[in-house]
Amino acid sequence: MPKRTDLKSILIIGAGPIVIGQACEFDYSGTQACKALREEGYRVILVNSNPATIMTDPEFADVTYIEPLTVDILEKIIAAERPSALLPTLGGQTALNLSMDLNKAGILAKYGVEMIGAKPEAISKGEDRELFKQAMIKIGLDCAKSRTVHTMDEARAAAELIGAYPLIIRPSFTLGGQGGGIAYNKEEFETIVANGLDLSPVHEVLVEECLLGWKEYEMEVMRDHKDQCVVICSIENFDPMGVHTGDSITVAPAMTLTDKEYQVMRDASFAVIREVGVETGGSNIQFSVDPKTGRMVVIEMNPRVSRSSALASKATGFPIAKIAAKLAVGYSLDELRNDITRLTPASFEPTIDYVVTKIPRFTFEKFPDADPTLTSSMKSVGEAMAIGRTFKESLQKALRSLEIGARGFGGGGKFGTDDLPDMQTIQAKLATPNAERIFYIRYAFMAGLTIDDVFELTQIDPWFLHQLHEIFEMEQQLRKQVLTLIDTDLLRRAKKFGFSDAQLAYIFKTDLAAVRAERKKRKIDTTYRLVDTCAAEFEAFTPYYYSSYGDENEVIPSTRRKIMILGGGPNRIGQGIEFDYCCVHASFALRESGFETVMVNSNPETVSTDYDTSDRLYFEPLTLEDVLEIYQQEQCEGVIVQFGGQTPLNLATALKANGVNIIGTSPESIEIAEDRKLFAAILNKLDLKQPANRTALSEGEAVAYARELTYPVLLRPSFVLGGRGMFIVYSEEDLKAVVRQVFDVMPGKPVLIDKFLEDAIELDVDCISDGETSVIGGMLEHIEYAGVHSGDATMVMPPHTLGKAMLGVVRNATYALARELKVVGLMNIQFAIKDNQLYVLEVNPRASRTVPFVSKAIGVPLAKLAAKVMAGQKLKDLGFTREQTPKHWCVKEAVFPFVRFPGATITLSPEMRSTGEVMGLDEDLGIAFAKAEAAAKPGLPVQGNVFLSVKDADKSRAVDIARQLEAMGFSIFSTSGTAKVLAENGVKVNKLHKLSEGRPTAVDMIKNNQIAMVINTPSGMIPRRDENAIRSAAYAHNVCIMTTITGAYAAVNGIKALKTHSVGVRPIQKYLGNVEFV
Repeated sequence: MPKRTDLKSILIIGAGPIVIGQACEFDYSGTQACKALREEGYRVILVNSNPATIMTDPEFADVTYIEPLTVDILEKIIAAERPSALLPTLGGQTALNLSMDLNKAGILAKYGVEMIGAKPEAISKGEDRELFKQAMIKIGLDCAKSRTVHTMDEARAAAELIGAYPLIIRPSFTLGGQGGGIAYNKEEFETIVANGLDLSPVHEVLVEECLLGWKEYEMEVMRDHKDQCVVICSIENFDPMGVHTGDSITVAPAMTLTDKEYQVMRDASFAVIREVGVETGGSNIQFSVDPKTGRMVVIEMNPRVSRSSALASKATGFPIAKIAAKLAVGYSLDELRNDITRLTPASFEPTIDYVVTKIPRFTFEKFPDADPTLTSSMKSVGEAMAIGRTFKESLQKALRSLEIGARGFGGGGKFGTDDLPDMQTIQAKLATPNAERIFYIRYAFMAGLTIDDVFELTQIDPWFLHQLHEIFEMEQQLRKQVLTLIDTDLLRRAKKFGFSDAQLAYIFKTDLAAVRAERKKRKIDTTYRLVDTCAAEFEAFTPYYYSSYGDENEVIPSTRRKIMILGGGPNRIGQGIEFDYCCVHASFALRESGFETVMVNSNPETVSTDYDTSDRLYFEPLTLEDVLEIYQQEQCEGVIVQFGGQTPLNLATALKANGVNIIGTSPESIEIAEDRKLFAAILNKLDLKQPANRTALSEGEAVAYARELTYPVLLRPSFVLGGRGMFIVYSEEDLKAVVRQVFDVMPGKPVLIDKFLEDAIELDVDCISDGETSVIGGMLEHIEYAGVHSGDATMVMPPHTLGKAMLGVVRNATYALARELKVVGLMNIQFAIKDNQLYVLEVNPRASRTVPFVSKAIGVPLAKLAAKVMAGQKLKDLGFTREQTPKHWCVKEAVFPFVRFPGATITLSPEMRSTGEVMGLDEDLGIAFAKAEAAAKPGLPVQGNVFLSVKDADKSRAVDIARQLEAMGFSIFSTSGTAKVLAENGVKVNKLHKLSEGRPTAVDMIKNNQIAMVINTPSGMIPRRDENAIRSAAYAHNVCIMTTITGAYAAVNGIKALKTHSVGVRPIQKYLGNVEFV
């Protein structure tokens, strides 16, 4: 059946901000869908709130709305655009839930919008725990014993019925297992169920028998309207049941299934997708198998393109989201060609002759008070993927792709040295799932534990443990050798086991250059193999590569000029989707300029690792050895390191030393900006000020220098990402409490101490320069005072309180710094303004995380222009020589993962903790701010009770805020200190008990849904326990919270705007050109 001609326009809902459980893999799937549907001639209407995505670039859809993902806003867009259909399956859980809400509210029926890809009935059957269970029973498939409950009493009855602890609790319609967990006793059960019922939007949880220790598998399946079904990929979890699949190491294809077991699971997958009723598109189905009895249980199904779909697409070369979009508009699998072979139809199941390993990336160091145990609630913030001929090779490559300092399974680096932890620590790390468990398996082997011992503690399948033990045995064997005398076959075998040159250098007590030279001398060369969906049965036209050590090198020669782009590796807090956005733009720009682009990255979630983003894609770790090998074999003439965040920048100097041509701003200029003394000299030369500062090499020096500078001071480690380990301290007592922690972040490196500028206004400036002309792309004024990391701050563009004269001073300083640092490409500067004096806080002569936001605000693709400039073009030839300021307001708001980390300190500080961002656009600043809050969730209230409790320094301003809220009809609740001040100033206030002084408290009212907004500013360096308990309750119960006094003022203005203006919607294409030239 050909495509449907009755459909003219299709609405796609994006996934919103990056959060744990829903990351940039949905930008990848949404981007693919937009391209696929426009290819077929449909008018594509896209809605997303995340400006850092490629999919929200104006050229990817016909109409693009960067608006909050709420039912009210979507109805306005549907009313304006009148789409024929809605495709709900490509924006993760957010889009699926919102589509169901639109259907339930009757909005789709009202405007005649058809849901395609998956019907509401199929989504309900796949998502609703009880309906899914009944469907599985109907087709004769086994499910875990379970009960769906809506109250605590029902939950207790379910526990009695199932009969034995531990029990798994899974809230319905939440993201990444949020609010779920494993209860080992009645007390934990009560806590987790209560929390799960709170967090489930339908107040429902599944209480399920615990299958701890069972093996877990996933099947990525597709079905078309002809009922043709294909398995795209089977995936096996390295960790046994009990760890969320997003937090587990996963391997494709499944390694430990017999052919018969695989066929049974394949047939079951097809039965599930048919019974649930997903007529067209992809689904992810999870199974569990008892290793003792072989009992197979269906765990759950995602009736949509899932997180694992991106992994499966990259692992096989089969573009699941693209094919799903085409199936949704009427095509069948046999009518669609495989893009890579161009011969085989999409109904051919992909065949892979290699092994893919994905390892999650965690950032528990950002949340030191949180429990790092891995459970059924997802906690990872990103992932790295590697491909090898064997599991051993792909695992070692994936470990060195994580960007945590590990080189692999042993061989030096973090967790790879000979320093053995004590046996108690080893056993504890093996028995409890955690991010480091893989490394402690090696320590266990070093300590003499057998494979059986490790299996008893971990329940990890013995096949995987045997593989790890063989890597360990190889390491021990290599230790007895000398590099120059080692047998060539043994050295080649070590490379096939995935040992990098850096690991071998550690083992042989030499350096990387010596190992590399010896390897080359013996002709043990890196070869590259194709990912082609068909195990080399057909020619590949859009191939991508992975490295190995065999006889055959499948790199296709080319004589065109090539430039390499280094990606950012796995997402983590401080380095997210914004840098991938810049890399993708670089690829587009250089292709337009006639270059062949070579992308190197290890992150399967991204658009940069899509097979058709660049001319050549290498799915490889971002290490010196791996990058150098590709650069030399491809004979690139240059490499861009400035777009992928800190990861490629860390390689810049070593790459240059090995003869690599770094194009754009030089590594020397980047180093000057990082080095305190060199940078201070530049500022002095330019007559620019920075806060008084010192560099301390010991704790004693830090104490002495802080006294010299006078408190408050800002402490920060050198050479870190995302403000890691940064603190503002107000007293020597504060400093002594955290100084050791700061030094421990980067052992052996100095700690930087700055005089902290209290109540200063902070300003981010993005600039582009070609070495002759510099143009400011955008200025973003922080709503919070200086001291909040720019990644976490709420920002306004154009600046909303700074005058023309000061902005002129900022411009001159920016141009001077670009000239002095010889910037060719992008540069970000953070300024602070206090008492009408400009201070330079930090300069980064590279792409920054604000580039996508600024590009959307002014309608100019800055990263694309920067890539062309780095390749030798001039801004005047590109037609961009004047600064453009939007006439409308653009507000950036950060999104935080605190709800994932109960017990973590909830505060805005110099250390970045947000995972994503949203954008609010409007002609009115109050409405733009309100839209940003609605997109970040929860939105601003327009009525109800406000809990107001602020530090002494904020009390006079709190009186003004309380008066304004009271005038708008809000009721104010406060604890004693703030209540006293408000009452004395004539504000009607309801007094609440402090948490330790009786009931009811603010927490009680939040839990009873009696508080609409919390305004709470911390009294010290970190929130007190009471303050944190109130903030935690607000986050858990989706209550709007402001933790700075300036944020509270912005909220009041936003509420005023909501009460006096109607909220409209406008596509970004209509904002293009809505700028004034400076």
